[in-house]
Amino acid sequence: MIAAVLAVVVVGSSVQPVGVPVVMAALGDSISAGFNACGWYVTCESRSWSTGADRGVNSHYARLGMRGGNRNFAVPGATSADLRGQVDRAVGARADYVTILIGAQDVCVGTERAMTPVPVFEKRVRDAFGALRAGLPGARVLVSSIPDLRRLWQAGKDNAIARTFWTIGRICRPMLADPSSVARADVERRARVRGRVVEFNRVLARVCAEFGPRCRTDGGAVFRYPFTLDHISKWDFFHPNEAGQRVLAERTFSSGFDWADGR
Repeated sequence: MIAAVLAVVVVGSSVQPVGVPVVMAALGDSISAGFNACGWYVTCESRSWSTGADRGVNSHYARLGMRGGNRNFAVPGATSADLRGQVDRAVGARADYVTILIGAQDVCVGTERAMTPVPVFEKRVRDAFGALRAGLPGARVLVSSIPDLRRLWQAGKDNAIARTFWTIGRICRPMLADPSSVARADVERRARVRGRVVEFNRVLARVCAEFGPRCRTDGGAVFRYPFTLDHISKWDFFHPNEAGQRVLAERTFSSGFDWADGR
């Protein structure tokens, strides 16, 4: 059992309560890397909802009052195929708290047909979690649900600038192609893509539950959040901006562990 938080350990020159992580690691894609959260097509790890130190985001790292030890292994463009390699880096860093947000890029590919099949996604996630359990058996793991990509389309479909960015940038074509169309084929396509996200989220929740009590999910809080364009970067109308990263931090942290009780 983790000792009560009144006990302390020395980490470098700082003093940190036992129960608070010594090293935490963010795994995932561009969202956790903070991509476009503070500039034109650049990674901005300081504004990551997980390990960022920016006060405006109030990340997990900030909420835990950690002093150093924040490692961000998330990579823009990463898919479930890359999760195992990121787990290996977290194991190498001896992380005792790991956050995972993966799957959006398995959907946001060039065509609907190219989306990662659910069985393939599950196999990759299981392999990564197996390596995580073997390498970091005592670590706590927080899994965020994948945001509702159809909600993004709903938020921006009536905005001419957003539609232009999506079209010229060919952003998340399975969901955002022909954003103004209400043709049956396009409505059904968006529903299928959303369904794939729902299935991915079910996989993540199921595998986390099998991992044991040291793994928690957000219970779908991120997927259900009714975000607007105010939460989205104006650099691409796709990635979370500072406000969006702050919402991610709030929603996931409140659904996670009771750090004060060591649970």
